[in-house]
Amino acid sequence: MEILRIENLYFAYEKNNDILKDVNFSLDKGEYVSLIGANGSGKSTVAKLILGLLEARQGDIFIGGKKLNLENLPAIRAEVGIVFQNPDNQFIGSTVQDDIAFGLENQKVETEKMPAIIQHFANEVKMNEFLNFEPSRLSGGQKQRVAIAGVLAMGPELIIFDEATSMLDYQGKTEILKIIKDLHRKQNKTILSITHDMEEIATSDRVLVLDQAKVVFSGTPRELLQQRELLEKAKMKMPFVADFAFKYNESGGRIAIPLTLEELTEEIWQSVSSK
Repeated sequence: MEILRIENLYFAYEKNNDILKDVNFSLDKGEYVSLIGANGSGKSTVAKLILGLLEARQGDIFIGGKKLNLENLPAIRAEVGIVFQNPDNQFIGSTVQDDIAFGLENQKVETEKMPAIIQHFANEVKMNEFLNFEPSRLSGGQKQRVAIAGVLAMGPELIIFDEATSMLDYQGKTEILKIIKDLHRKQNKTILSITHDMEEIATSDRVLVLDQAKVVFSGTPRELLQQRELLEKAKMKMPFVADFAFKYNESGGRIAIPLTLEELTEEIWQSVSSK
């Protein structure tokens, strides 16, 4: 089942200077797709267009089969949740509990039903012990977990992560990536992740690359790692395991390009054992 479809999308902040040109792609229910590209390639613009925060110059966006327009905008926004880059800019409530409740209030959920819903989704992101904490007492990773709980509480079909780990330390990033993986694998959530993190990209089902205002690649993470020049053009750092494999092959070895350190170790072991 198709959750998101973008057709012939054009957008410009300035006249005659399109940020996006004839962009086309779709996401199926339960799919986890990474959207990557150099700074200024239009990745975050795509997210804002999907949410109806910007208006396309040309083209159509369909979410859950509904065309994005003024008439359908309220219904569509109920089906899409987003976690932004800076957790400090997205905390709305004075406490964790208030923040998760904010979206429920907008959806006019009955007051007596809210505590159970808040508790459930706080528990999903392991923040149930922090419900009465103020934002200033939380780490960046904890704030992002609260933001994710608030999104999940509204029950969207599609969750967009817009560089959601880029401002976090290693621990915070690891925590958020685990939640994203669990949302995908255990809850079958449809995820569009705008990211520069190759560790995250490696766990997604499919990768889209934006360059020169267009989608220039759509394929699996393993297929993307074969496109070394494309990664360089997109300003993406080749992950260590893939870079090592390329250099190993250039020196006379013959191994497949791996996604993980475990795969690299196995590939090298097989290569050495066969000699």
